[in-house]
Amino acid sequence: MNEANLRAYNFNAGPSALPLEVLEKAQSELTNFRGTGMSIMEMSHRSAIFEEIHNGAISRMRKLFSIPDQYEVLFLQGGASLQFSMIPMNFLQVGQQAGYIMTGSWSEKAFKESKLFGEPYEVVSTKENKYRNIPALEDIQINEDDAFIHLTSNNTIYGTQWSAFPDTGDIPLIADMSSDIMSKPVDINKFGMIYAGAQKNLGPSGVTVVIVRKDLLEKANMDIPTILKYSTHADNNSLYNTPPTFGIYMLGEVLNWMEAKGGLEAIAKNNEEKAKVIYDAIDHSNGFYTGHATPESRSLMNITFRVADETLEKLFLTEAEEAGFVGLNGHRSVGGCRASTYNAVPLEACQALGDFMVQFQKKHS
Repeated sequence: MNEANLRAYNFNAGPSALPLEVLEKAQSELTNFRGTGMSIMEMSHRSAIFEEIHNGAISRMRKLFSIPDQYEVLFLQGGASLQFSMIPMNFLQVGQQAGYIMTGSWSEKAFKESKLFGEPYEVVSTKENKYRNIPALEDIQINEDDAFIHLTSNNTIYGTQWSAFPDTGDIPLIADMSSDIMSKPVDINKFGMIYAGAQKNLGPSGVTVVIVRKDLLEKANMDIPTILKYSTHADNNSLYNTPPTFGIYMLGEVLNWMEAKGGLEAIAKNNEEKAKVIYDAIDHSNGFYTGHATPESRSLMNITFRVADETLEKLFLTEAEEAGFVGLNGHRSVGGCRASTYNAVPLEACQALGDFMVQFQKKHS
């Protein structure tokens, strides 16, 4: 626990830590936003004030993430899980193939949904290696008539992350970036579409960011429900139906915070420093802690590891919770431990965890 402000050391995988400065500003504006006598949650999404908030968030995202003009920026709902269905609904014709690169549970779920709308195939999978690594770029072989290629940029459950992305040529590359979006600079031009839930790096749960190339929208299927067409939301500036207004307000404030921190270059450098502290505690433990991911595929967002034996692992998690660390349990499907070090997790929290890990090892070795 950080005694200075009584904030927990929050390593939750999502919803996850938000910047304290953003929370404090939201608190100060919660009941009377800009002298209106109303909360932002009470205002019409058609009001001039919300329009300014909404468009400001889009503008800041474009600037920070270097999003070219040929891409739409949409704020949707339903999380990444709805995108698993919307993507093939919009971009996959019956009988047409799409390639899925399998690196974990979320890739599997996206692949499963795509089967309902076409003929997806597995481009390559690391499942036999228990999803410990990201595929080598030379192992990615695609078909020239694929509708798209889909990948998950960071895998929260297994703690792996792409450090470089494949060149798919004229085939649109679609990436689920839910757990590492805007944690570092990315060349948007490599992608036909990027999507992400906001609840890890960008704000609270309830907002889904979609960055999609405009020419893909022109070729998309039209014989699907109106609200499930990306073109519907692009044509209406994401205001076809009532959007998650408070979530978009918070997202905009998080983007302001990121800009004040120096933008994505500075955010990326800080994320590398934070992750190194915890990985060093693992690597210097002489096997007391064991990382799940292979070193070349390690995530800077989700650090997954096991403790020497099951009894000690349970004790580690118990004592960590007593010491003020929250969210260190691994995903229920794999167990173990996981520290999620998203953008808003401060370096101080990672240093505290690294120190705790070292002391726990000394105590129990």
